[in-house]
Amino acid sequence: MRVLIADDEAVIRMGLRTMLEDKGHRVVATATDGAAAVEMARTEKPEVILLDIKMPGMDGIAAARKIMQERPTPVVILTAYSQRDLINEAREASVFGYLVKPVKEDLLDATLELAVTRFQEWQKLQRQIHDLNKSLQAREVVEQAKRVLMKQQNLSEQQAFNKIHRASRSRRVTMQQVAQEILTRQDDAARK
Repeated sequence: MRVLIADDEAVIRMGLRTMLEDKGHRVVATATDGAAAVEMARTEKPEVILLDIKMPGMDGIAAARKIMQERPTPVVILTAYSQRDLINEAREASVFGYLVKPVKEDLLDATLELAVTRFQEWQKLQRQIHDLNKSLQAREVVEQAKRVLMKQQNLSEQQAFNKIHRASRSRRVTMQQVAQEILTRQDDAARK
């Protein structure tokens, strides 16, 4: 995997680099603070990012939030602290893994793999949410158009639906497009 390491301690960065490279991973960049990590995430496009939780300037959790907003990437937080509030903050920042320092070599690879797997599941859920929202929006447009047809043409709900559906099939466009056209015509008529 292509890995970005951000830790303000040079010894930790070097140790992690050695462990990762010994496991066959490629360290594409290292950073000493969160702001540099965010910038390197943009330019280097790593597959996974290791962020120390306590760094000068922008800490690891703030950097994770920024990275997830700009270019979602699996993030593993490194910390010398195992406090519950830090774990909760990391979870809220969409962190996909958590390692306590000193990092044990046998846990590193497993944690990276788990973080990437969790990230892929998260991406799949994000796509499903997006698709469901689009479907819900389309349904709402069709519902509004049905109400317009019911009122304008004195149709039952089923008749209004059938009219939209037939127009959609005959013109080979989505029901949402037909419904949007009905709503647009109604808005145009209301403005005149």
